[in-house]
Amino acid sequence: MAEDSLRTGGLSSGLAVILNGGDKRESSSKSHLVSYCDEFGHQSVERTLEHIFDLPYKSISPLNGPVDTNLIRAIIKNDFLRFHINPDALGSNRDGVYIDKSSGSNTVAIEESSICGDIRIIKPPLLLESLGMFSSARANVCVWKGKWMYEVILETSGIQQLGWATLSCPFTDHKGVGDADDSYAFDGKRVSKWNKEAETYGQSWVVGDVIGCCIDLDNDEISFYRNGMSLGVAFHGIRKMGAGVGYYPAISLSQGERCELNFGGRPFKYPIEGFLSLQAPPSANSLVTCLLRCLSRLVEMQCMERAEFNSVEKLRRLKRFVPLEELFNPVSRGIYKEFFALLDAERGSMEYVGWGSLLSFMMEVFGMQAPHDYTSLDKVLDLLLEFQGSNLILEHVINALSCSCKTASLVLTECPYTGPYSYLALACHMLRREELMLLWWKSSDFELSFEGFLSCKSPNKQDLQCMMPSVWWPGSCEDVSYESNMMLTTTALSGAVSKIEEKHRDLCRLVMQFIPPTMPLQLPGSVFRTFLQNLLLKNRGADRNVPPPGVSSNSVIVSLYTVILHFLSEGFAVGDNCGWMKGCGINAGSDVGFLHRGGQQTFPMGLFLKSDPHRSDISRLGGSFSHLSKSHPVTDQEAEVVRWEEGCMDDEETRVTHLTRQHPCCCSSYDVDFTRGSKDPIRYTAKGSRGHCSTSPERSAQVAAECSAGTLNDEIADKPSSSDQSEPEFDYRPVQHMRIVPRESNFSTATLREEELLDAMLLLYHIGLAPSFKQASHYMSHQSQSISLLEETDKQIRERAYGEQLKHLKEARSIYREEVIDCVRHCTWYRISLFSRWKQRGMYAACMWSVQLLLVLSKMDSIFCYIPEFYVEALVDCFHVLRKSDPPFVPSAILIKQGLASFVTFVVTHFNDPRISSADLRDLLLQSISVLVQYKEFLAAFESNIVATQRMPKALLSAFDNRSWIPVTNILLRLCKGSGFGSSKHGESSSSSFVFQKLLREACIVDDELFSAFLNRLFNYLSWTMTEFSVSVREMQEKHRVLEFQQRKCSVIFDLSCNLARVLEFCTREIPQAFLTGADTNLRRLTELVVFILNHITSAADAEFFDLSLRRHGQYPEKVNRGMILSPLAGIILNLLDASAQTECKAQNDVVGVFASMDCLDTVHCGFQYLLEYNWAGSFRGDTYLAKLAQLEQFSSLLISQTKSWEVESTACDGETDGDDGVCCICYACEADARFVPCSHTSCFGCITRHLLNCQRCFFCNATVAEVVRMDGKTA
Repeated sequence: MAEDSLRTGGLSSGLAVILNGGDKRESSSKSHLVSYCDEFGHQSVERTLEHIFDLPYKSISPLNGPVDTNLIRAIIKNDFLRFHINPDALGSNRDGVYIDKSSGSNTVAIEESSICGDIRIIKPPLLLESLGMFSSARANVCVWKGKWMYEVILETSGIQQLGWATLSCPFTDHKGVGDADDSYAFDGKRVSKWNKEAETYGQSWVVGDVIGCCIDLDNDEISFYRNGMSLGVAFHGIRKMGAGVGYYPAISLSQGERCELNFGGRPFKYPIEGFLSLQAPPSANSLVTCLLRCLSRLVEMQCMERAEFNSVEKLRRLKRFVPLEELFNPVSRGIYKEFFALLDAERGSMEYVGWGSLLSFMMEVFGMQAPHDYTSLDKVLDLLLEFQGSNLILEHVINALSCSCKTASLVLTECPYTGPYSYLALACHMLRREELMLLWWKSSDFELSFEGFLSCKSPNKQDLQCMMPSVWWPGSCEDVSYESNMMLTTTALSGAVSKIEEKHRDLCRLVMQFIPPTMPLQLPGSVFRTFLQNLLLKNRGADRNVPPPGVSSNSVIVSLYTVILHFLSEGFAVGDNCGWMKGCGINAGSDVGFLHRGGQQTFPMGLFLKSDPHRSDISRLGGSFSHLSKSHPVTDQEAEVVRWEEGCMDDEETRVTHLTRQHPCCCSSYDVDFTRGSKDPIRYTAKGSRGHCSTSPERSAQVAAECSAGTLNDEIADKPSSSDQSEPEFDYRPVQHMRIVPRESNFSTATLREEELLDAMLLLYHIGLAPSFKQASHYMSHQSQSISLLEETDKQIRERAYGEQLKHLKEARSIYREEVIDCVRHCTWYRISLFSRWKQRGMYAACMWSVQLLLVLSKMDSIFCYIPEFYVEALVDCFHVLRKSDPPFVPSAILIKQGLASFVTFVVTHFNDPRISSADLRDLLLQSISVLVQYKEFLAAFESNIVATQRMPKALLSAFDNRSWIPVTNILLRLCKGSGFGSSKHGESSSSSFVFQKLLREACIVDDELFSAFLNRLFNYLSWTMTEFSVSVREMQEKHRVLEFQQRKCSVIFDLSCNLARVLEFCTREIPQAFLTGADTNLRRLTELVVFILNHITSAADAEFFDLSLRRHGQYPEKVNRGMILSPLAGIILNLLDASAQTECKAQNDVVGVFASMDCLDTVHCGFQYLLEYNWAGSFRGDTYLAKLAQLEQFSSLLISQTKSWEVESTACDGETDGDDGVCCICYACEADARFVPCSHTSCFGCITRHLLNCQRCFFCNATVAEVVRMDGKTA
């Protein structure tokens, strides 16, 4: 056991010998101990006391009485003070500093009259936050000679300007420290130093960094330190100042920024040699520190005596040693009495000593590394708690431990016991004492210090370089030893993170078990619930682009989420100690993790219906809570619990639950190394789970990242919608084995429930984990791009190794290599901290639980609308994180199949659910479908899902409107993949979804009105995208340069045009009758669109410039060519020709005739000639395309022939008619055979029908059209 483990160091027997070798850190102690031993090794009580108090040999006279507290105090006053007090040190030179004492205090603080903006003190004395856009302030102390410093602990890592300024520096809403003469500042957010102008300096900072601000007025320099490491001299030759008018510590904070200043009221975290604190330390500090050193020697002696108990006992009997146990209590009590007497005599010394020497003493006794000396620490605490005043100083110690957790950095050489681990371990052991837990809970800083304990610093670029000195990735040219070095580094850091997370769980478990002595009596978990609710209330709006002031550090959110995830997934692992933890289910309280219990699931609906302060502002699926409480009041269900059987929403044939023979992915073992083909720079071996459910110790970032390539955000405005979408039915499947029962009468609402923790965990994921995973996704994507660029540059260097070009390539290679190394380090850190195997297992189980709950509640309209939006957002984001995790959690083929089939059901059912008021949320679900169907394994899951096959085809056609047309197009394109002209080159036909192609065809045929509306919008969007593309290309040609933004815009629009053209090609192949039968409106619109696109493609004068405008950064030229848009156009024509050959269609619309009737005949002929002459060999396998080209050539010949024939007829008729008032004045090709009612304007029926597809007003007078009357007697 750790409690019995002692630091012996392999010493020999005998107390004298133990003392001789016990303290290997103090050489002076060795010489003293040797001199104290006579030739027989005899050691007297006097000599032992001399060693404890570090006194000269025989300075203590022979003792005549027993060793008691009074004797020890007399020794301290008479002997100890005489040898350990240096009068010169007490009066150290502090000339050159002046503190303004107008407030009546000698304490350095913020000068309130200097504040510009809005700065508030969150926690006394100097934890500050800016509520204004830009706030500044000075301290009430100035310096004009000497070397001085103060420290700033960063609570946020945004724009802060920290430094020094004179009284002449003006503070405004826009200018602060560093923006004027005699004003100097450092800003780690922008990595700059400021003195009127900004210059690059220093390193980027992170939350928890300690910034030392130093001014050397002897050499006229200002420098800054980050965590004790010098960033270099920032400013030289600063102006000399006179006495009393020197430089003031000053800060400027942007809105929401927080920091804690330390002018010397507490010991510095990283004191810089030669620099003094602005606030003088307490005069008693030096003597108190010496007393604690004496106590430390006493503890170490007893520790070693225990280690050598048998040998010491023999020597004690032979030489009449006094047992050290008899000395320990009186010596300790005597030291403590003098200790507290000194602190009581000087105001303010209690805080300084608690944060400094006492904390250091306790850490030394406890041990920074495991195994810890719990026994010695307990003895120290037992005696300390006997004294009045111990509570106050221990409260300072607890706060100091919390602060140390925030500022501690991971150090590779100290793994696994590094970072905040040691401070957390000490705090957890101390707080096992009921009196100390009560003391902590009663303190005004309880919640802030709790957050501090849950903090864990994130590394910046320089930190990662120290943590991972060697970097390797697959295919790298680095030293071969780097691979093994990096694997060892990753293992060490993973162990360190695991140790810290374990202590976080221990601390939270202690808080959960704590029962405060209040009336009425509270139950276990109430304190933790209150903390959790207040934290969530404090972090309302943390997911906004600009979070409000006061939100917690992201590391606190992540740590708390990790703790709860472990409790719910792996269990509490404390036996019966958490038997109070309540759930609603029949398995509640079992050893199996809540998320893995299976069987009957339960959820109290009151969680959604309560208007708790931390939930009232959260958006619900149906809108705001205040709106829903009026429009959909629900009261009777508030005391009810919904129950269902796990997997009841899945097909019985494919159902996978925790109780079925085949377990879900989260409870199955996959020991295969999936990383052989992974993008991961390290070879990971996946450790399977421990068996079946065993216990052990604004939109989705993932979807948005993958969909960003298909959208232009604000670069392209949405076209107006012409759809008239009807609300679909959502009763897709009866819910089996679901019932609503009243909550049990013995179910206490005051007891913390597992369902509450799940609810809070999902919200924590939404506000804290989703941004972290988004950042991880960014680095992983950037890593892949950088590696590709580096490999391409290496290839070019090998091929073109000469001249100036080689020099530029080597410079580029160096830049790419640094980017790759930086990305690899960041990606490795994210894998270590976020993608642990047990976390993935818990996330998967949470997805299963959440989606089942959402599907069950979707059958209850009155409750469904109250579900918070973050339930859906967290579900979607978490699913895609698991899908993209590298190394993979499980093979992608079974990710959905083996536990998450319900996810497919949910997204398909609700992406156009009118009960979901947020269009962004519906888009999120639609984009999930768009992403998933791109992968063959996931597309198979959609094809095997009954709900998807029943609902998705029709729902997609309905959703093709002005907001969702891009993701719908991507989905339709994937479903239609492999059916187009030239699509077999890359094996697309093998991945075709014949299931959905058939279903789409049937949906279009069955619902003619729906298909007509879809086809109209398809024509409109394709026309618009090609117009935008043409205009953008023309603009770049006129400017004779390709801008990055315009290039990206052209590339995206061109891709969209190609995708829309492919969808249109599918329509002509599967539903040709829509173009060839009935009115020729669709065929004419199709013909005009084909000619329009051919004109834009063939009219580009500079073919190289045209291709350049489409190519994205890092994209190979062969990936972009005109064949991408020409192929679907050729396919459209060939599909129409094939369908026209059928007897039933031949008597209807004439394809050749419609093309020949176009006014721009030269353009038509030129376009077809371009199609025939294009190099199609690159789009096909073999020569199968030759027959198709022959068919196109024959069509072109017929078109030319018919055109010439019509020209002859037109020439013959020119002299016979001077004009015809009955001709349509819109197209001038047909008779005006239809009339608008009521305005009576006339036109041809074809033009009127086409116009009314998008507008219901007369195109002559803008009057609203009531009906259209055919003047030829036909039905309109």
